[in-house]
Amino acid sequence: MAGQSEIEKKLVALNELAPAGWALALHVHFTAATFILQTYSQEWRDYYTKNGLVMSDPIVRWGFENRGYEFWSEIAKDDPGGVLKAAADHGLGYGIVTSVGTNESFSIGGFARNDRPYTAEEAAGLEAASLEIHNLTNNLKQLSPETAEAMRRLAIEYTHPPSA
Repeated sequence: MAGQSEIEKKLVALNELAPAGWALALHVHFTAATFILQTYSQEWRDYYTKNGLVMSDPIVRWGFENRGYEFWSEIAKDDPGGVLKAAADHGLGYGIVTSVGTNESFSIGGFARNDRPYTAEEAAGLEAASLEIHNLTNNLKQLSPETAEAMRRLAIEYTHPPSA
């Protein structure tokens, strides 16, 4: 298991790659993630939660069914609930989904920007970064109490950042 600073450094790097925000569901087993980290705007997170969008989110569905990466524009073709349209209305105009790991333990990432579409090279880089973070956190159930507490703090910090 990597140290907290190495994991945090990888997470901070995602901010540059996904300026409109990102979310990582780490080590999904069956239907639950061990940790969820996200930097999407509070407005989007509130809208997403209030409207129960996880149940119809094509990003989540794609992540459960596939491994690799895909552009949101490609999965938008199968979005009857209009989740990606709502995301664009909240400043998440372009994105990719990544899904890495095995069927027994995988991690799903959503990465967004609003200025332009991602290139294939950037998408592959985000897939590689997702896999790195997945591997660095591979033994989450066997963490020392200190590192487990640090991961809980990171999950809270990235999901509920302090008000500016």
